[in-house]
Amino acid sequence: MADKIVTGTFSKGGIHPREGKEFSEKCPIEILPNPSELRIAFVQHIGAPAKVCVDARAELVFGQPVAEAAGYVSVPVAAPLPGTVKRIGSVTLPNGRRVPAVIESVQTDGLDPQTLLDRMKDPGDFTLSDFDSELIRERIRVAGLVGQGGAAFPVHVKLMPNDEKPISTLLVNGCECEPYLTADHRAMLEMTDSVIAGARLAAKACNAKEIVICIEANKPDAIEKISGAIEKLKNKKRAGTGTAADKEPEIRVMCMKTKYPQGGEKQLIYAALGRKVPLGKLPIEVGATVVNVGSAVSIAMAVLHELPLTHRIVTVTGGGITRPANLFVPIGTPIQVLIEHCGGLKENARRVLLGGPMMGFAVGSLEIPVTKGTSGITVLSSEETDRAKETNCIRCGRCVSACPMRLIPTRLMYASRARNWDVFKEYHPMACIECGCCSFSCPAKIPIVQLIRVGKMELARQRQAESAKEK
Repeated sequence: MADKIVTGTFSKGGIHPREGKEFSEKCPIEILPNPSELRIAFVQHIGAPAKVCVDARAELVFGQPVAEAAGYVSVPVAAPLPGTVKRIGSVTLPNGRRVPAVIESVQTDGLDPQTLLDRMKDPGDFTLSDFDSELIRERIRVAGLVGQGGAAFPVHVKLMPNDEKPISTLLVNGCECEPYLTADHRAMLEMTDSVIAGARLAAKACNAKEIVICIEANKPDAIEKISGAIEKLKNKKRAGTGTAADKEPEIRVMCMKTKYPQGGEKQLIYAALGRKVPLGKLPIEVGATVVNVGSAVSIAMAVLHELPLTHRIVTVTGGGITRPANLFVPIGTPIQVLIEHCGGLKENARRVLLGGPMMGFAVGSLEIPVTKGTSGITVLSSEETDRAKETNCIRCGRCVSACPMRLIPTRLMYASRARNWDVFKEYHPMACIECGCCSFSCPAKIPIVQLIRVGKMELARQRQAESAKEK
């Protein structure tokens, strides 16, 4: 175990839902056989959609860009497998948004994913002094890296240093507080060296002075594995005294209390560092930035081997799937392919979610593709699906107590249902992280977070309409 392991959590709100990790936490990462078709969306990140840069019937090779970044807050999209562009079409994302996409016919024997997976498990030795911060960020940008914890924010933007607001601490988010999901857990166990390598490179990119890898207490094996690898790295540095490696940021593990949503960016920063990110501001305001463990692995691959983000780990889990698994999957694979590989749906399957049961989106089609931000597919059984009837709000205040962002969810819910957008705006809807603590805590079974999402989507629609008028 690493030295100075402490326990922390955020101060306000949060819940303890059923963890559900037992379905897949012991399942090693396995390779999904190459699918016959990929649906590669151009919108897989926050920011400007990528712009297509290939034509129909074009031959594609592994890693070839199919869409280019359309601005600073944007990233390119690469072909995960060799094949041919069937057409430039569109796909539906989990949130229901219809976006442009490349539909690729795959040359199924053109790439052995085992080679990629092996490299992610063993990134090889490197000297940090061989890479300057600008080179690291440029390789990350070219590789199309986004946060793989769900928000999908471009990583090169997140790691941009700021002389006026220097970043002192890089937090590596290994909490994986979302129930059922275990992709990050398996990455920490099986890609340990790449997690640490990516964290070191990310810290150099943003000039951070320390690295804190935050892991919830319900993953003791991951804490032990990461801590052991850090100790091994420190011993190696001690043996090489007088080298540039001595100037690297201090790196340590922090054991966090098991509490949802511990992995939320603002909650994690407060829990680990005691710093509160102001409303409407970014972590850089308090001298911190956060990357997910999956993102750290991708950073190592992008910088050390110049590999674009083409594959990721996806957990397929829940009481409604025949064989839960953690799969190594090409981005763009229809989720039906993953479900079929895991034995298909059980008879008692009732709901398929992209993501986990707290923040995931229920899907109406299994043709939706895996994107860079897809961490899991959760299939809930009839026993796991809450079918209680909605009743009237009793003003109990449980949703207010549970909200980690100190909002008043009932006010937002009522305003959204009444379509009173002026009132809705008054209660800071954009501060809502859509964690679902309010809905989980509600004894009346009101879908509070879903109604807040509807309101936020309406505000976004209004802003787009106003912008169009100005043009």
